[in-house]
Amino acid sequence: MKLLDRYILVTYLKTFLSVFIILMFIFVLQAIWLYIGDLAGKDLDTFIILKLLLYITPTLIPLILPLTILLVSIMVFGQFAENYEFAAMKSTGISLQRAMRGLSVFIVLLGITTFIFSNNVIPWANYKVYNLRKNIAQVKPALAIAKGQFNEIGTYNIKVQDKSGENDEILTNVVIHEKGTNGSKNRTVIISESGLLKSNENSNILQLILYKGNRYEEIFSKKPKQNEKKPHAKSYFEEYTINVDLEGLNDVDINDESYDNRYNMLNVSELNYTLDSLYERSTKASNDFSKTLYKRTSITTLNDNIKPKKDSIVTDSIYNVAVLELYKTQTKVSLLNLASNTISSTKQIIKSNKQSMSSNTKWRNKHVHSLHEKYVLGLACIILFFVGAPLGALIRKGGIGLPLVIAILLFLTYHFVGIFAKNSSLDDSLNPVVGSWLSTAIMLPLGIYLTRRATRDRPLFESEGLLEPLKKLFGIKSKTLTYSTNLLSTNSEAYLTLESYDNKQLIDILKHYRRYDYGIEYKNSSLVILNNRGISTQELKFGGNLTDHIYEESLRLKYSYEDNSKLSFILYVFTLFLILPGAILKNNGYALIGQILFVAGLLVGIFYVFALVKSYLDYTNLYKTIEKHSVLKSLSYILLALPLFAFTYFYHVKQINKDLKISEKNRAETT
Repeated sequence: MKLLDRYILVTYLKTFLSVFIILMFIFVLQAIWLYIGDLAGKDLDTFIILKLLLYITPTLIPLILPLTILLVSIMVFGQFAENYEFAAMKSTGISLQRAMRGLSVFIVLLGITTFIFSNNVIPWANYKVYNLRKNIAQVKPALAIAKGQFNEIGTYNIKVQDKSGENDEILTNVVIHEKGTNGSKNRTVIISESGLLKSNENSNILQLILYKGNRYEEIFSKKPKQNEKKPHAKSYFEEYTINVDLEGLNDVDINDESYDNRYNMLNVSELNYTLDSLYERSTKASNDFSKTLYKRTSITTLNDNIKPKKDSIVTDSIYNVAVLELYKTQTKVSLLNLASNTISSTKQIIKSNKQSMSSNTKWRNKHVHSLHEKYVLGLACIILFFVGAPLGALIRKGGIGLPLVIAILLFLTYHFVGIFAKNSSLDDSLNPVVGSWLSTAIMLPLGIYLTRRATRDRPLFESEGLLEPLKKLFGIKSKTLTYSTNLLSTNSEAYLTLESYDNKQLIDILKHYRRYDYGIEYKNSSLVILNNRGISTQELKFGGNLTDHIYEESLRLKYSYEDNSKLSFILYVFTLFLILPGAILKNNGYALIGQILFVAGLLVGIFYVFALVKSYLDYTNLYKTIEKHSVLKSLSYILLALPLFAFTYFYHVKQINKDLKISEKNRAETT
């Protein structure tokens, strides 16, 4: 490995490990936040809680690793570009592709390792997490009662609206279905306003005390006519106690791992085997359903040997009257009842089969997603590297500020597209394979585009070509800072005074014009006079007499910021005046006009974002030049400017002029 490759790889790995640990810590805290309410205060061993968090950690890798690679790539390559290390490499003939070569090999190896990890470790972790949580819920019944859904506890199905209290023992709006015996239907329902769970460490009985409710019991009769009246008994109670035998629940082994059938617990070979079974089962269910509907037509029971005889009276009447008119009233009623019952039962069969097939389709597609996500994760790491690395080289910003904002926006786009695609493909409205690969497929052309721009030394966006016509359209005249402009009038007294000075005096003005409270036009006019006397600008630079590059760069960035922020302000106003009326009209019966205005506002908003990013880059570069850069200031600029640019625009323009004057005053005092 050459020295350059080692330097880039070591720099990347140091940042990678730091960011990975920080993000892992954040996501583990999120997991603690999600589960601590159900785990804390339930008399669980600390070791069990730590073991659960340890098992959860590998399941966070699909979120953490792609974000880490994207963020670190932008940070490291942005730092290289910002410190002119890439410029130094290019001056020695080392291209960006060559600089990325060693790191690219590492990323490819990391992608392969990630696939192996997602195929073996993540299913194992999901298997451990699920079984441990299931066992904890069985050992601690309060955990087994989840809010807003029916939970099976012993011989009861319990649903509660809310849980409260130190150990979630106080229940609100309790609905209980008591299971029937010997396979009979559930005929007893208990509803109460509140409830209380009581248990004793030395007892196998859990007491559920209900307050202010009703008990409904359906009464079954052997006489069908009595059952048609739906007889039932209703009783009101102030307090009602239910005892649940927990002897079977307390025999649960906390380390039992008998459940291993979920899609996220399987590796590639097991998923392929399971998918074959699921597709075969789906095909069989479809065939059985079609056979059932075919048999219900009674075509198979028709007697093919019957030969109908033609009757001229009947035949003629068929063409003139409805078929039912050929039958007596009693027969008509029987036929209509038979047809109605047949249609109703057929509709019910179709409805139940539709629900069953929909459930089976979702379950099968979850297995498809789980299979392809193992391949997607490794490839996504590679693609996101080729998005982040050239993007960092193009924006030329290292550190946490802008790279963090861009990385989060890109990753959220990648992540949300993946979620929406997978959710849409659960019911086969989108191919599940396409749903799994869509977000990665979108990032692939972006990575190719950014890599080509970076290797050709082209800017991220041709913003000047995009924004200049808009500046001309709105009459924004760009200010420039050159030695041939910002001059004193040749007929002015000040210019004639400068002409009377000798070369030493003019050079002194070049170097210290701010000390004499002269403007930039005095410096430029002095330079023009010296050029006219045969002293070139190059000679003055080599002689150290043109050293005010910081001030000139600050002014150039200030002028550029003012131009781009003016354009941003105009586009911001247009965006608001199109989107808001469009949304109002859409919701008040003028859908077409409202939609046109709304879409037009979105299009203008895209140009606004371009201009805002350009003004932001000028803003951060300006404050870096005058050595007043702040990460907090940069973040606040983006976060506040997007929704409130009309308010931040005037403040930033005023503050820049103030900071620039202070900076120049301090520099003049030091010189």
